[in-house]
Amino acid sequence: MSISDDPKRIVERGYDAIADRFAEWARNEVTGSPAIEYLERLLALLPPGADVLELGCGNGEPAARMLAAEHRYTGVDISSEQLRRARALVPTGAFVKADYTKLEQPASCVDAVVALYTFGHVPREELPGLYERIASWLRPGGHLLATAGGRRDDPDNVEEDWLGAPMFFSGFDMETSLRLLAEAGLEVLEHELICQDEGEHGEACFLWVLARRVAQLS
Repeated sequence: MSISDDPKRIVERGYDAIADRFAEWARNEVTGSPAIEYLERLLALLPPGADVLELGCGNGEPAARMLAAEHRYTGVDISSEQLRRARALVPTGAFVKADYTKLEQPASCVDAVVALYTFGHVPREELPGLYERIASWLRPGGHLLATAGGRRDDPDNVEEDWLGAPMFFSGFDMETSLRLLAEAGLEVLEHELICQDEGEHGEACFLWVLARRVAQLS
């Protein structure tokens, strides 16, 4: 499979195909992820009954399960099989099958957006516009919890066998990611580069960001 194939279709087909393997891998082989810790930090910042949108919700673990327990939660994913699993795990949540880079949302409609381990599957030239749209969806003072590019610049590429299927990856280095978020109108409150052991795939490093929409977008 070449990079000329539609990256979104590569991601969709890939996550449909590897659903079982991905769930097992994430549960048993990936160590050092701070996802639960960061989700708890976000939960402490949200008002009661907040509106929360998750991009790339996957099978619902752990973000959908944690967020829907206390808030009005909507998860978006491109994979039908991942969404099927998320709906079964989190019956109180609302789920939408979509390419979230094309998602239409009203301005100032949510209190938080969550996007964990998903921006790396978006062609990086689309990220600046996506960050701007996310900022517009947030209510003033609303929060974004996300992972973004890590240690190095990572142009678009396809890994031919990622957990058993081709998978598309892309991203910017940490400094560029932070600059693009700021330019989109998102004030970064916390950020850190965290590396985790991904078993057979070795070490992977991600920029973890907790940001807030500035009061007035330009």
